[in-house]
Amino acid sequence: MADLSTHFAGLTLKNPIIVGSCGLTNSVEHLLEFEKNGAAAVVLKSIFEEEIQVEFDKVLKDAEKKDIYPENLDYYDYKIKQETVGHYIELIRNAKKQLSIPVFASVNCVSAHEWTYFAKKIEEAGADGLELNIFIAPSEINTEGKDLEKRYFDIIEKVRSETKLPIVVKLSHYFTNLGNMIQRISETGIQGLVLFNRFFSPDIDINHKKIVPTHIFSTPEEISTSLKWIALTSSSVKCDLAASTGIHSGEAVVKQLLAGAGAVQIASTVYKNGFAHISTMLTEIEKYMDNNNYSGISNFKGKMSSDKAQNHVVYERMQFMKYLADSENEKLLN
Repeated sequence: MADLSTHFAGLTLKNPIIVGSCGLTNSVEHLLEFEKNGAAAVVLKSIFEEEIQVEFDKVLKDAEKKDIYPENLDYYDYKIKQETVGHYIELIRNAKKQLSIPVFASVNCVSAHEWTYFAKKIEEAGADGLELNIFIAPSEINTEGKDLEKRYFDIIEKVRSETKLPIVVKLSHYFTNLGNMIQRISETGIQGLVLFNRFFSPDIDINHKKIVPTHIFSTPEEISTSLKWIALTSSSVKCDLAASTGIHSGEAVVKQLLAGAGAVQIASTVYKNGFAHISTMLTEIEKYMDNNNYSGISNFKGKMSSDKAQNHVVYERMQFMKYLADSENEKLLN
């Protein structure tokens, strides 16, 4: 049988499929199902940096109604943090007690403020790694791009000073020079990069005049963005790469491995197809490897990266050319 083992974030994984942070990774029961069906690692549901502040704001309003003296609010601040942090720490501990596969904690963060002390608690709880899901919205019109980018490096530096755990950074593709940003972040001493995180997409209900969510789950077509940038950067970055978004089949996993990824993160496909779909995806990868006489992933990983693919310039093309020429339009219309 083909050897599906691979390397990511300094860890050896039994195969390339990691279950990414999502609602299903907030329960040990679900985590056990992921492991049972073949997942090589799991990323716990993210704890948000702003969760503590939101809860504290609610307590402040309640305290004002009850005429609680300001000096007593320190107690409330402490209590909320302990409850929020305590629940997450307990999830890590329980997961590590019952699972044999690596467990990554995840923090959704936008600053390098006081939350970073939590990284040490994650390490003490036994997590195998820490994913920093960083996204600073590029909508601050009075802030220059370089100042936004600096926050990413500040967060990484502060967290690295708090823990010795392998650190993985999950990035978006919203940068002026994405290739340069990926390269620079890979040189900060982190062990892995995940390309890319996926966001809430708003829509407008025109009848009720409400903002509503849309495209909650990814589609297979969304693989193209991460595939392109994995291929463009995999041969030059200083850490391991994982691909995320639009990975719904074993074939999609193979594509990302050929582009140069060491692993992939999945979520939407499990919501759509169930836990057992992980096993199906692994079978599809094995079949591909057997059909091509690959004994291990290292035999084909990166074979289609930009520095090895015969027609590598296609990765850098941004505009349609021949495909939408007049003659091609005629074929599409006929």
